[in-house]
Formats: sequence, C-alpha cells, structure tokens
Amino acid sequence: MRQGIYEIVANDALTRDVYRMVLKGDTSAFSAPGQFVEIALEGFFLRRPISVCDYDGTSVTLIYKKVGQGTSAMTALRPGGRLDLLTGLGNGFDTSKAGDAPLVVGGGVGVPPLYNLVRKLLAEGRKVSVVLGFNRAEEIFYTDEFAALGADVTVTTVDGSVGVKGFVTDALPSGLSYVFACGPIPMLKALYRATSVSGQYSLEERMGCGFGACMGCSIMTKAGSRRVCKDGPIFEKEILEWQI
Repeated sequence: MRQGIYEIVANDALTRDVYRMVLKGDTSAFSAPGQFVEIALEGFFLRRPISVCDYDGTSVTLIYKKVGQGTSAMTALRPGGRLDLLTGLGNGFDTSKAGDAPLVVGGGVGVPPLYNLVRKLLAEGRKVSVVLGFNRAEEIFYTDEFAALGADVTVTTVDGSVGVKGFVTDALPSGLSYVFACGPIPMLKALYRATSVSGQYSLEERMGCGFGACMGCSIMTKAGSRRVCKDGPIFEKEILEWQI
C-alpha cells in the first residue's frame, strides 16, 4: 500500500450514472488486476474505495458509479485538481490458474476491474471469452473497449434491448477452463451454481479503512472469517460459504 497525491487528467460520464476518471501519478504499488484504491474526498470522513480499471507506468483509470453523496461529489471534480489516494489495495486476481480458455464475467459496475484482467490474460496467450451483463441499453459501457483488446465479448441485457436477453448465466460458453467474475452477489451466486469449473470471484463489502485494520468488511468463509479489503476482494470459488 502507498499513499500519494494524484492529478486529475479526465473525469467524464460514460452513462447517466457511470464515470471514467483518469489520474496521473505513482502506479508502482499496483501488482495485479482487480486491486482497488481509496480516495480521500474533502468534506467526507471515510475514504471511498474504487476498483482499478486499468493502469500504466504513469496513470490509473477508475470507473465509478454515482450512488451516494461521496461518488456524487466525485462527478464534480475537474481536470487539474488533485486527490489523495491509497493505492495497491487488495490481493487482485491470480491469472496463473486460468487455463487455456478462461471465462470473464462482469455485471454492472463489476465490469471495470475486469478490463485490466482481460488485457493480462490475452497478453499471456490465453483464449478469453467475456460476458458482460447490464439491465438495459442505456446502462452499457466499455464493451467496445473489451472487444478492442481482442477478447470474444458477449453482452446481455435483462430487457433484451442489446445482445442476449436475460442474465449473464444465459450466455455462458462451453469448453471453458476457469471463471473470473465481478458483480453483484446475486449474479455471483447464480454463476456459482451454473458453472462446474473453479474460479475467482471479486466481492464487495462496505469498507471503513480499506487495509484490514477495522475488520468492518469481514465475511465468513469455509476457512473462517476473512476481510474483503485485505484478504480479498478476490476469493477462490471453493472457499466461499454460500448456502445455495
């Protein structure tokens, strides 16, 4: 974990409620796709945890949804401003277990951290299938960016306005070797039931500190209590204690 000051390069709307923020600064603390940052916002006591969409040697891209007062305040931030970030938080995805034909599944604001994951899997020479689920056409974002990486991308919408009508579980390919997923818990549980192969699931819990000190984001697993911010947010499928 590192703390630093980052300059806002861009902060633009992708949909009515989803925004893409690009920050310039030290990215050396990031070690795996699926990690997150904690942002300090003026006027708010707790930092806001935001997953990392992508990063390079000098910048980090965050995609966030306007859902509360903190993220609403973030939408008003302008290029040239500066933010205090904790970076390199969370364990991230382990791509060494992916096999030859991994499946990557994202739902809603669970989509962003999968972008850097897909980029890494493709760079490792794997054949990657991606299924991205949304409620309706106007909520869709970043599907073109995933396709531009070279992945086989399928889009689902609950209302059928774009792609496959239904949920991500209605568009699962055959012959997959492993599953990486990030999205709402009901989606993850449905995916858990629908697939027989192993995988890694990124979970979301309300966080206080973001680095394991407060224990506020603890969940129960088959191996006992685990902290989503420190031991996760990525957990192997087999360790999840879900009664399904």
